[in-house]
Amino acid sequence: MQAEERLPVIKKPKVRGRGSKRLLVFLLLFFITLLCVLFFQSSLSKITKIEIEGQELLAPEAIGQAITVKNGDHFFSQSSATIAKQVRALKMVESAEVSKHFPGLIHIQVHEFPKVAYQFDPNNQPQAILADGSVVSISTQTNFVLDKPILSGWADSDPLKLKLCQVIASLDPSYLADISEIKPDPTESYPDRIKMYTRSKFEVITVISYLPDKLQYLDSYIANLKENKINTGVLKLLEADTHAPFDTPAGKDTSKIDKKTQSVTPAPNNPKKDVPKDVPKDTQKRP
Repeated sequence: MQAEERLPVIKKPKVRGRGSKRLLVFLLLFFITLLCVLFFQSSLSKITKIEIEGQELLAPEAIGQAITVKNGDHFFSQSSATIAKQVRALKMVESAEVSKHFPGLIHIQVHEFPKVAYQFDPNNQPQAILADGSVVSISTQTNFVLDKPILSGWADSDPLKLKLCQVIASLDPSYLADISEIKPDPTESYPDRIKMYTRSKFEVITVISYLPDKLQYLDSYIANLKENKINTGVLKLLEADTHAPFDTPAGKDTSKIDKKTQSVTPAPNNPKKDVPKDVPKDTQKRP
């Protein structure tokens, strides 16, 4: 008994209560919440600048009205994807990218539909036509150059006008370098037939759906005619490609081709075309 009484007594460690852990968690959450409140009340959480770049015809004010964020709004109130969607909803905008740069900067990069043609309003003021059919007035005070074809005789609501703009946008710009004007010229056989005038003094009859295949060979057709001392006339680029002088019935009335009509020499790699149904076979020049 005396030996046992001499052994030192080991004290048991005190167990901390769960209440102290809860207090620490509560204090941590309190300070995080306090910091968040202070951040959102400070100028660091506000939009201080909205940059808009890339637009040429669309006014920056129109883009500013389309988006639902303004200077002074919370920086995280809307995502970049939401703002980009609002910009893309504008008619003349093909695509848009939005990036955020902390603190306070929102950058919007706009890509408009390309210009494909021009037209003139009733007051003879120039207007640019975009690939989506949008029409934008052009200030004559700027360095305005007619570097695209002029569309005349088209109604703004004509669906073929929109189709023509979409086709032109898909073509290599070099194919249109010689085209000065495009007019609608529909027939019963070809509802989308058009008449084009070239700067090289030729009149070209074709249809919108044939443009991607036919227009790439237009320069070769005209070069072949000029080699044969033929400098003017009517070119029909339909199912069969033909040429008629202006002073022949075929040149005056483009719905018919008489025996004086000449076949156009096909350009290299141009697939052989069939004779159109509405043209008599005996009017085509046989090789």
